[in-house]
Amino acid sequence: MGTVTIGVSIAVPEPHGSLLQERRAGFGDAAAHGIPTHVTLLPPTEIAEESLAAVEAHLGEVAAAGRPFPMRLSGTGTFRPLSPVVYVRVVQGADDCSWLQQRVRDASGPLDRELQFPYHPHVTVAHGIDEAAMDRAFAELAEYEAAWPCTGFALYEQGLDGVWRKLHEYVFGGAVVPPQAGHSERDTIASR
Repeated sequence: MGTVTIGVSIAVPEPHGSLLQERRAGFGDAAAHGIPTHVTLLPPTEIAEESLAAVEAHLGEVAAAGRPFPMRLSGTGTFRPLSPVVYVRVVQGADDCSWLQQRVRDASGPLDRELQFPYHPHVTVAHGIDEAAMDRAFAELAEYEAAWPCTGFALYEQGLDGVWRKLHEYVFGGAVVPPQAGHSERDTIASR
């Protein structure tokens, strides 16, 4: 058995997810269609393939302890010059996201890891593109607003093609949502 690269995130629901994904692509971010619009709880992490079952069980426990909470996005921010990222700000639900990501990475679980940067919940809308396009993303989405009830999170795997695919969705209270009938667990959700 080999390794897989996984991530855990809260999906930005429709119609907001597609709109922000299209805007990200429009700013020239080549990775836009391979990354569903999200708020990260666990950044890309390489694990042994045989650890996947333990990870899934751990995430089920995290979800069982979680409760729905309101999420609201408003305006833009940037990590520049430290990191070439422009994002839409999480202005409600940030504390809940912080609580979740701490439990996902809990030292007693299979996903214990240090982060490269302090955790800051956000929705990336431009990453690693030229400065003029980053400035445009920052300005054009400065008035952006979206809100929804967050009811869970999902586990994703990055394919060799760079596309992130949903493996499992976890609903707060402990339910695991199986893949849609007729689709494999590794079908892409970013096939647009």
